Amino acid sequence: MVMNIADNIAKIRSDMALAAKKSGRELSEIKLMGVTKYHPIEMMTEAAPHLDLIGENKVQEAVNKRAVWPVGMASCPWHMIGHLQRNKIRRALESFDLIESIDSLETAVGINRVISEGGPRRFPVYIEVNMSREAAKSGVAPEEAERLLEGMMTDCPLLSVEGLMTVALDTEDECVLREIFGGLRELREKLRCATGLPLPELSMGMSGDFMTAIEEGSTIVRVGSAIFGPRNYG
Repeated sequence: MVMNIADNIAKIRSDMALAAKKSGRELSEIKLMGVTKYHPIEMMTEAAPHLDLIGENKVQEAVNKRAVWPVGMASCPWHMIGHLQRNKIRRALESFDLIESIDSLETAVGINRVISEGGPRRFPVYIEVNMSREAAKSGVAPEEAERLLEGMMTDCPLLSVEGLMTVALDTEDECVLREIFGGLRELREKLRCATGLPLPELSMGMSGDFMTAIEEGSTIVRVGSAIFGPRNYG
């Protein structure tokens, strides 16, 4: 069976609309990110006209793909969604329009410093929160998120914190998923009250759980395999 990426995206958007309607929201409130890790540039360029965002996990992979992006072909914004090593900050800022995975003040300060070298401009970021508290996952602990945000507001004037991101537990238990996604939404409200920042974005939900995430308030769903099929790790 030949994969039709446009048809896959249309099906996902239909499911997104159902989840939005169920929760009393408008589909226009929710952006679809295509997660392109290990998928070739040909599949990315086929998908890009139908996506709101492209998400890449690794800086070097994004650098390589940007270098071969067809000349003259428009692209939706690129978000970094993987853990950012501090020695990759400069390359990340060259390749991404937004970094979703800030989980330490040291990383945030490093980004702010590199940005400052090129003249004053504000760069958008999200804070990644480890809502599932898994040791193998990146992200700041929920109870440390307010301290991190306040530190960024004090020490990183060139960063614009626009939202929160999380990666849920790999489970089909809807109650657990709702606890994670609802917990991030509630944390966002707490941070809004504490800092006065609007924090409009909640990046949560992937191929297996994006409908639940939308029902719990997600504004960005990050979908890979449901669009592109299994990854080619070779």
